[in-house]
Amino acid sequence: MTSPSTPAQNASQTGGHSEKRAFSRRLAVRGALVVVALAALGYGTYWWTTARYLESTDDAYVGGDVTVLGPKVPGYIAQVLVTDNQSVHAGDVLVRLDDRDYRAALAKAEGAVAAQQALLANLDATARLQTAVIAQARASVVAVAADARRAHDDQVRYQDLVAKSAVSVQSAQRADADYKQIAANRDRAEAGAVAAERQLDVIATQKQQAQAALAQAVAERDIARLNLEDTVLRAPVDGTVGNRRARTGAYAQAGTQLLAIVPAHGLWVDANFKEGQVAHLRAGMPVKIEADVLPGRVFHGRVASLAPATGAQFSVLPPENATGNFTKIVQRVPVRVQLDAADGRLGTLRPGLSVTAEVDARGDGSDTSSAPGAAKVAAR
Repeated sequence: MTSPSTPAQNASQTGGHSEKRAFSRRLAVRGALVVVALAALGYGTYWWTTARYLESTDDAYVGGDVTVLGPKVPGYIAQVLVTDNQSVHAGDVLVRLDDRDYRAALAKAEGAVAAQQALLANLDATARLQTAVIAQARASVVAVAADARRAHDDQVRYQDLVAKSAVSVQSAQRADADYKQIAANRDRAEAGAVAAERQLDVIATQKQQAQAALAQAVAERDIARLNLEDTVLRAPVDGTVGNRRARTGAYAQAGTQLLAIVPAHGLWVDANFKEGQVAHLRAGMPVKIEADVLPGRVFHGRVASLAPATGAQFSVLPPENATGNFTKIVQRVPVRVQLDAADGRLGTLRPGLSVTAEVDARGDGSDTSSAPGAAKVAAR
């Protein structure tokens, strides 16, 4: 049978439990202090070695060379061969315009070229014919000159014979008339030869005019051919079709925006840092990117360049602070971050996505290797 406990024993037991609870509380407090101290030490170490070098901004966006396509020539849209969000490759046909007018214009231009070529060929043949005419005229000059020399000799002989009364005066006069007639024929033949030679110069000038007209016709034909080729719109780069406005049967003016091609490669990030942060940034500093489109995935890149002016200077209406009351507004400088092209998941990024940038400003950016605690650009 258990003996009842006395009041003294109960007080002793209660005091022992209180001491144990107090000891446990002190132990818990000390443990918590140790944890807090270790956490503070860890954070302090991280801040001293890494965090104090980080410059961050949530004013950043993914960019890309989005190509807006439009026709160089006007016309009705005959075919639209792509749809929105369709992947295309460089050279793929996207839109065809009605090309009947341009085919007719090309045929007309080719006819003009053929006509000028025929004219040149005719002038070449005329020049060859004229060369033969010149040779014939020169031969005639030689023949008539020989007759003129003979007639001159006859004239001289008859004059001598008349002086000796060996022939009649009438015969001498006839010889003199024959010489003058043949001399006139000689002069006419020489003038004809000169005219034939000068005709070659005329033909050469006509040939130059025809060559100039042929060059103009060829240029017009080339323009007509280019216009015909421009009725077909092709993808300039690999990418995805977006903002498609082209509709079959619609009339498109030259330069009308029909669709856009978003490139599949070559994306970047434009991060707008405050002016006080830019002093620590240099080209070549490593960058990490986290995107909401792929949570937990880290992309890599590097600072490519810093803009030469703040974003406000490139706005449509730059601020004019010399008028009215002044309130200082912290300006931002765009910083271009080039993404690592070797990353196979860059296709999940889209131009226009907003991002948050955090740059590790340690070093001068000359070291291109990845550093621990590198800059982080988190898409959000």
